[in-house]
Amino acid sequence: MNRKYVIIKGGIILTIIISALKIIFLLGFLITIHEAGHLIVAKLCKVKVNEFAIGFGPTIWKKQGKETKYAIRLIPLGGFCSMEGEEERSENQGSFSKASIPRRMAIVVAGATVNIIFGLLVYFILMTSSSTYITNEINSVIDGYAAQEIELQQGDKIIKLNGKNIKNKYDLDKVMKKSNGEVLELIIQRNEENLTYNIKPTEVKSKSTGMYLDENAKILSVEKGSSAEKQGIKSNDKIIKVNNQEINNDVNKAIEIIKEKGQNTILLTIERSNEQINIELTPDTISSYYLGVNLKQAEDTFINHLVYGEIETKEFAISILDNIKMIFTGGVSVDQMMGPVGISEAVAKTSGIKEFVYMLALISLSLGVTNLLPIPALDGGKLLILLIEAIRRKPMKEKTEINIQLIGFSILIALSIYITYHDILRIF
Repeated sequence: MNRKYVIIKGGIILTIIISALKIIFLLGFLITIHEAGHLIVAKLCKVKVNEFAIGFGPTIWKKQGKETKYAIRLIPLGGFCSMEGEEERSENQGSFSKASIPRRMAIVVAGATVNIIFGLLVYFILMTSSSTYITNEINSVIDGYAAQEIELQQGDKIIKLNGKNIKNKYDLDKVMKKSNGEVLELIIQRNEENLTYNIKPTEVKSKSTGMYLDENAKILSVEKGSSAEKQGIKSNDKIIKVNNQEINNDVNKAIEIIKEKGQNTILLTIERSNEQINIELTPDTISSYYLGVNLKQAEDTFINHLVYGEIETKEFAISILDNIKMIFTGGVSVDQMMGPVGISEAVAKTSGIKEFVYMLALISLSLGVTNLLPIPALDGGKLLILLIEAIRRKPMKEKTEINIQLIGFSILIALSIYITYHDILRIF
């Protein structure tokens, strides 16, 4: 047998094992701390926990505590915290169903709260270890842009733009993205004095197809209203050729040809369901708006690490909430959502500890926030039922509550299957 072949094969097997271990650890760990949150708060609220298990399937280790059985099960992708009177109402002492509404609410939200706190804490630690914070202080002014026209200077600090406080580049970019080129009110600080200007951002036009590609030139998503959508291009289509030039799974080559200067109409050859289709596409002309300033990097001090770490963490949390909001407002379609298969692929592709830890924080925060959505079968759905009980001052009929939970569970299972199907299409 060829030695080189053996080495390559061995390397592939090792990569698969490492990827599997990363996925098992991340998902298993996050679900474990989620269930541990329920366990700890249930104990504090004097609610009896019958079993706390890490994993599913056959039990490989167990220990009986004073009232709780602790177990480790064979399949490490999950866990559960089984409380007395949680699934079926019970009159026994220490029953979940007999606990006060505030205590039950505390137990229900505990798991998601642990995931949210853990995600934010880990992200904060990551951000405080970085040294690339961009401040609101102007480092230089770009020739020919609006900032030069109103004579902004190096050392000026941007305090407010269009009524929004500006603390860093993220704040500035956020306002500029919504500006649409209209005149903005700009407040800067120069030599301890605040100065107010009216500034019309400089327009920069560029071409856009509205397609978002992965590293193999497969289309991840298509922007609504874009030329790509109008021409019938869909998620999971794969670009084979651009202007009759073979791409060979090279997304950079595809982008380079698409962005070629002076090119108006592009001929794309895409693969869909093992069939090749030719589509003529005229990129949209889009406008972006800029003040024309380069902002200064913060000094590498301990205080700045803490301050900007807190700012970055806050923005991280807001971005997660914005993404979830977009699901309900139509900004993100269901087939663009990522399920366990898609998450596993993303985790497997992480390189280095820092990237893996970032993914750990991202998924933990997403898991926590998603779990609090008012959907039956999620913690947020249970919380909603408890709120209804508090308003009505009497519990919902047990049969009605069970039926609501079953309907919610069925919807989640159907949604999971649909998302998993699209995850698999994106991968293969």
